[in-house]
Amino acid sequence: MLTFDDCLDFCELTEDEVLAISQHEHMPEIVAAELGCCLLKTAAGISIIKEYILDDIQTAESHGMPEKALHWREVYQGFMTAHPN
Repeated sequence: MLTFDDCLDFCELTEDEVLAISQHEHMPEIVAAELGCCLLKTAAGISIIKEYILDDIQTAESHGMPEKALHWREVYQGFMTAHPN
């Protein structure tokens, strides 16, 4: 049986990037890892992941959670470095 860590290794995303997808789409992390793996295959999919993370930043800010917003900004910067496309 595959574990979340197995799926995480396979999908080429960090755990935080998968959690951003999971939070944005309201789905289990293991499903978000699968979705993220599929999205990484195209430039349009990479743009979608970027939007998910940006939305998570905005949500944290609108709920008065500056530490969480900062965390998502760091995740976004890491994603942009790994996937500049």
